[in-house]
Amino acid sequence: MNPPADPVEHLYVHVPFCAHRCGYCDFVTVTGSGELHGRYLDALVGELRARCPAPHMRTVFVGGGTPSLLDDGLLERLFRELPEAEEVTVECNPETITPAKARVLAEGTTRISLGAQSFQPHLLATLERLARPAAIERAVALLREAGVRSLNLDLIFGVPGQSAADLEGDLDHALRLGPDHVSYYELEAKPGTRFTHAHGAELERQAELMEGYYERVVERLRADGFRWYETANFCREGHEARHNLAYWTGRDYVGVGIGAVSTVAGERRRNRPSLPAYLAASGDVPHDVELLDAGQRVAERLILGLRLDCPLELDGLAAALDLDQLERLSAAGLVERGDSTIQLSERGRFVANDVVSRLLA
Repeated sequence: MNPPADPVEHLYVHVPFCAHRCGYCDFVTVTGSGELHGRYLDALVGELRARCPAPHMRTVFVGGGTPSLLDDGLLERLFRELPEAEEVTVECNPETITPAKARVLAEGTTRISLGAQSFQPHLLATLERLARPAAIERAVALLREAGVRSLNLDLIFGVPGQSAADLEGDLDHALRLGPDHVSYYELEAKPGTRFTHAHGAELERQAELMEGYYERVVERLRADGFRWYETANFCREGHEARHNLAYWTGRDYVGVGIGAVSTVAGERRRNRPSLPAYLAASGDVPHDVELLDAGQRVAERLILGLRLDCPLELDGLAAALDLDQLERLSAAGLVERGDSTIQLSERGRFVANDVVSRLLA
């Protein structure tokens, strides 16, 4: 890669292993390879030392897959190899959390993102999740007892079979558990997957309900004191996901592990998603590089920056806007304009994808 103008301060680490691949998932995951966990960590550490030698970063995010599927010793080793950081987040599945693992996580992180997805047994079964509501509650309790400082719950709406009562039940349950942050995503099932084949008609029905569900999620979480600071993310004061904010505000970042993406100084690097090739690489990780032209970079900055609840400075970005559409959308009350900024209005945030696609020249 070309050397960046500024030091890269954000690191993503991919741990691909899962006990089961959920039907709706399109992340780079590997199942049934427990004997390879140690070898993968060896390779990961090698890439980490080669590509991210700095002793300190602002944020580190360990995602997957299911990083908490690693045994406690491997997880401890991973934490020792990571650079020091102000924020260290690890994604976990509830069924993997034991008292010992909770202690390891509390010592090695500042933040846990727990994949709850729902608290309704029939929806968890549809999503092919292994944990049931009692396991989610137990995981939260163990993590809090161990001293986890900031806890996010990942939840999904628009699940086949979900009713308005199910949504209210999920919101009630989540709020009772007292998370510091909630990521509440609309289910996206990729065309052609076994999930869409199994639930196609019901997914179409759910699509008609999405807007109402989304409005209810925002209403309930705000009423409980959460800030709706990004399209799908809500936080208590001081509990923003700073790693994700780096993505949304256009910061450079390095990604290590199979399938991991880096964006540094106008180059986007994607590690190839082959576990055998990664293990055999001996430091020369197979990857592809895409050069981002100025138009792509500006468009991405607008698309991501307008997801936030704060004004976006237009310095260097205005040329990418369709000015006629900007006038129309402002007149319609969907976009708010400042002297050198724009942001989506309250109404505009609920239809953000449509508004932003119309704004781009």
